[in-house]
Amino acid sequence: MNGGDDPEDELLDRVFLTRVVEPGDEVGGRWLREYGVREVVRRLRAGAEPLPGVSYKRWEGLTARSRLAEPERDLAVAREAGVRFVGPDDGEWPGQLDDLGDARPLGLWVRGRPSLRMWALRSVAVVGARACTEYGAHMAAVLGGGLAERGWVVVSGGAYGVDGAAHRGALGAGGATVAVLACGVDRPYPRGHTQLISRIAEQGLVVGELPPGDHPTPSRFIVRNRVIAALTRGTVVIEAAHRSGSLVTARAAQRLGRHTIGVPGPATSGLSAGVHELLRGEAVLVTDAAEVVELVGDMGELAPDRRGPVLPRDLLEADARRVLAALPGRRAATVGEIARGAQTAEDDAIARLYELRALGYVERHGDGWKLTRQAMISVRGGRSRC
Repeated sequence: MNGGDDPEDELLDRVFLTRVVEPGDEVGGRWLREYGVREVVRRLRAGAEPLPGVSYKRWEGLTARSRLAEPERDLAVAREAGVRFVGPDDGEWPGQLDDLGDARPLGLWVRGRPSLRMWALRSVAVVGARACTEYGAHMAAVLGGGLAERGWVVVSGGAYGVDGAAHRGALGAGGATVAVLACGVDRPYPRGHTQLISRIAEQGLVVGELPPGDHPTPSRFIVRNRVIAALTRGTVVIEAAHRSGSLVTARAAQRLGRHTIGVPGPATSGLSAGVHELLRGEAVLVTDAAEVVELVGDMGELAPDRRGPVLPRDLLEADARRVLAALPGRRAATVGEIARGAQTAEDDAIARLYELRALGYVERHGDGWKLTRQAMISVRGGRSRC
């Protein structure tokens, strides 16, 4: 319904709405879809009859907010701080945010030079507990650094704990990272991360839905998490208690069809209880960045095989290994007994036994065959892995 609107008017109208409608408000999103941005702004400014889906009391609150909105001033303040506004019709808009439907952001305030759309195409969210353990901080930093080294953008919320460690890991590796804030991007929050967020803005991107100078609230942190989930190909959770906000991000990722990934912690740790709950459901367990990339990346981006040390017996051909495994641990056995255990013919068993004797694995005892002392260690090690 707003086709033909001037792009500058559309920009001002969306900036106006960021002062009036709360992030993630699906009623407001439905208004935009059904009536168009220009008509919704006109109705709010005029204080006309309420739009569908809200009470008179709520409508009065929205119109009171609209009387205080100054979109031109917000844009001027933003430009002074090196911040731009990116709307859904902008070439920098990440199309995957449209998956949020009526909860899609009105637009995003972006601080930093890179293109948000391009960076979001190859990004992974790393989130977790604010009051994390040393283990959680270590895993977040290692994952953040490992993902960055593999050319992936690390997205998180800029908070204390896991978020900050993930950002630092990516920055330390000389890689790309994005902080999604629950406040105006010109005023870093938490205050203790002012230096970190400023560094992210210099090397990466700081984004948010709220206009310059706006403050965070508990509900804004929660709705912010849907943006983190939607921007990225998958969400990795490191340390999260049962009621952690990080689980909100993970569940949003699940609803959006994104990968949900968990890093396990000690079974006795309450801080990992939420992660373990995810892992019992649809989440995938990972232990390093290579495994994350294998999950979220393109075909062929495989993690290396995980293997223990190579034992001498691993170098034997399969038939010889079966014969070796068929020998009892502490006594001699006849060829017939060994052949039955290896599920092969006696002639083949004899041929393999002579090969194994030449390699020092077995020795002849009258009519029977027995493992040598050094071979017993190798065979036991192999059986313990089966």
